[in-house]
Amino acid sequence: MSVKIRLKRTGRHKDASYRIVVADSRFPRDGRFIEEIGTYQPLKNSTVVINKESAKKWIKEGAQPTDTVKNILDKQGIYKELREEKKAGK
Repeated sequence: MSVKIRLKRTGRHKDASYRIVVADSRFPRDGRFIEEIGTYQPLKNSTVVINKESAKKWIKEGAQPTDTVKNILDKQGIYKELREEKKAGK
């Protein structure tokens, strides 16, 4: 089983918003998921709300983020925190 962190599209026509979810890669984009860890609204000043602890937990367990989600997580400073924790030996 390959676990991915990816976007699930929600919202109306021409008013897209996304949920950042952890899902099995075999499930459809807007289908079943394991856990919702945040939201992303690109049309409203690129608003991002994310549960950092949950995101870090899933990355540590081997979940692979898609390119877009990886960029979002990087802008939120999650990868920086992971590097600092690894360097500190947690």
